[in-house]
Amino acid sequence: MDTHIKDFLTVTFTLFAIIDIVGSVPILISLKTKMGGIKEFTATLFSGALMVLFLFLGEPFLSLLGLDVGSFAVGGSIVIFILGLEMVLGTEFFKSDKDLKSATVVPIAFPLIAGSGTLTTIISLKANYTQSTILFAILANLVIVYIVLKSLRLIERILGPAGLIAVRKFFGVVLLAIAVKIFATNAQGLIK
Repeated sequence: MDTHIKDFLTVTFTLFAIIDIVGSVPILISLKTKMGGIKEFTATLFSGALMVLFLFLGEPFLSLLGLDVGSFAVGGSIVIFILGLEMVLGTEFFKSDKDLKSATVVPIAFPLIAGSGTLTTIISLKANYTQSTILFAILANLVIVYIVLKSLRLIERILGPAGLIAVRKFFGVVLLAIAVKIFATNAQGLIK
């Protein structure tokens, strides 16, 4: 398989696992009911804008803080590891804001879709992959996010409660493996 395609698939799958749009279906269905609907396109557009903005301006922002991508990647890998543990163990380490009166942009686009885990992953991936590969992976994931937001009821019926839990746990294990890889790749350069 061509290296570019392999990298694209790896980054796309990594972002898909961290965004965890399928695992978020129960939360999204609950929010949709309580808020009287979700503006799917607005949520997708806003979360995409955040991800792309962080892809291009994340590094200058880090250098402003005196950090490099390797350091951020190691820190990010720890956050990704904890998110993976959350998904596998079914416990909540990161407490989310449950303000259901907010619009579609908050809490759905941010922090549910383009949350700290997603933004951290985007910067962490820059240590190992090209910017264009990550950009195309973000766009591919935005298409998936939009389709899932439009198909919430159908997905709930197809997977059922047990299926949603199984999918969430599977992606949790994938995230743990990704976190270990990012940490191992970047940690050795930091220790002198």
